[in-house]
Amino acid sequence: MTLWHIVLIASIACVALKLAGYAVPPHWLEKPAAARTADLLTVALLAALIAVQTLGAGQALVVDARVPALAVAALLYWLRVPFLVVVIAAAVVAALLRLWTGMA
Repeated sequence: MTLWHIVLIASIACVALKLAGYAVPPHWLEKPAAARTADLLTVALLAALIAVQTLGAGQALVVDARVPALAVAALLYWLRVPFLVVVIAAAVVAALLRLWTGMA
């Protein structure tokens, strides 16, 4: 099985899962427990993605300029700064740290 076969199978599985979501009765989704679970699952998946993209490099755990940039972004987000400003500030912090330390 090649990589393209895996990508194709995963794509078909994603479309099937999305279509299966339309078969769920609407009254199931209106329950408070289902809505809360969906909200918490979204936050947990986003947090996991951020952690993996910030600290991961292949199979290794790496602490580089991305960690302080994430800390700056979290602080600015906590202060309710507009999202575009948060992204630009985090990018500037990462770029300056990489320039200052010579990281690639």
